[in-house]
Amino acid sequence: MPIQLNRFSRRRFLQRAGIAASIGSIPSARLMAWLRPDKTVGPAVYLKNPVYEELGVRPFINAAGTYTALSASLMPPEVVGAMDQASRSYVAIPELQEAVGKRIASLIGCEAALVTSGCAQSLTLATAACVCGTDPEKIHRVPDTSGMKNEVIFQRSHRFGYDHAIRNVGIKIIEVETRRELESAINEKTALLFFLNLADSKGQIRRQEFAEIANQRGIPCLIDAAADLPPVENLSAFTKMGYDLAAYSGGKGLRGPQCSGLLLGRKDLIQAAFLNGSPHSDSVGRGGKVGKEEIVGLMKAVELYVKSDHEGEWREWEQRVSVVEKAVRSIHGVETERFIPVIANQVPHLAIQWDPAFISLTTELFVKALRDGEPRIEVRSRFAETTQAPRLEIAVWMLQPGEDQIVASRCAEVLKSHSLKKG
Repeated sequence: MPIQLNRFSRRRFLQRAGIAASIGSIPSARLMAWLRPDKTVGPAVYLKNPVYEELGVRPFINAAGTYTALSASLMPPEVVGAMDQASRSYVAIPELQEAVGKRIASLIGCEAALVTSGCAQSLTLATAACVCGTDPEKIHRVPDTSGMKNEVIFQRSHRFGYDHAIRNVGIKIIEVETRRELESAINEKTALLFFLNLADSKGQIRRQEFAEIANQRGIPCLIDAAADLPPVENLSAFTKMGYDLAAYSGGKGLRGPQCSGLLLGRKDLIQAAFLNGSPHSDSVGRGGKVGKEEIVGLMKAVELYVKSDHEGEWREWEQRVSVVEKAVRSIHGVETERFIPVIANQVPHLAIQWDPAFISLTTELFVKALRDGEPRIEVRSRFAETTQAPRLEIAVWMLQPGEDQIVASRCAEVLKSHSLKKG
């Protein structure tokens, strides 16, 4: 049975949890749990990662999700192997980008594809493609866009922390709310219509309608779907829907290199995006260099992703949720809720809620206890402790084998240690 949909939109994890961007990365070595004879989880032992150990950086179990500041996801061995092979020979980057772009486009079923240095860079290159095209003079002149099409239309509710990547091109953002305002805002200076998939339910113009308006008016449209894999169908859904360009993170659900991104769409715009970035000098995207290793690594990640047993992965995630749920739901005063975020990290999660009358614990202290303990655990956290019960959210899809048991044991341990129930 499918898990019920969460009624909450994706939260700004870093704002809620207050985690600095310099936080440590997950080790490549697998975390293993020692089991007592009764099969309960006992002390956890790391297979030490000498790189982080030497630096004094403390790795953690990722029960949070694919957040950039938490080093996103772990690459499969096949991706690491492909990157290692790519590092052993010299190649011409333009030739490699063209070949890899064709391979990825054929796997996904779109006109063209470009590997970038991240989703934010995909936004910059996509915008530059629509403003400058392939004109060398324009490419060299931005962010001075005088005399060019230099307006990008946003729904007001779709403004977000990454629209700086679009503004880097020297454009002016035009905010609208209604369809009528959008149609009135389109003029001879309009270069692009931008849609943030995460905010689909927040604006008055929904995803499909937005693309239709852009297509009718002959204006390119771009959708940011950075963290919106899975489902796998999203790789092709947006270009089929009518979006000229679609941007994704390469290091989240795809499990490619963290410093990689993917831009899909119209062949002419993908070619223009490439010319507006590395390795081309004097271009707005030159700073977003992507190397041969990342290009090949992301290609391998896409190959693996489209061929994955997604139903099998889903069953595994549901089982991990069950392990954590079973460990905590019998504690007096604790309730659990299974949910799936509506957009972004759209996989099974578990919410743990508790009654402060029975458990003297705030969400902040719960997060701190997991972070400060051994092994260190990072979770999705929610600090809206007003009229609602305290709530902690667990993501299971970035866990390594056996870590669900460790997370379950630690969560139960923290809750029990703050229980007010005697006897």
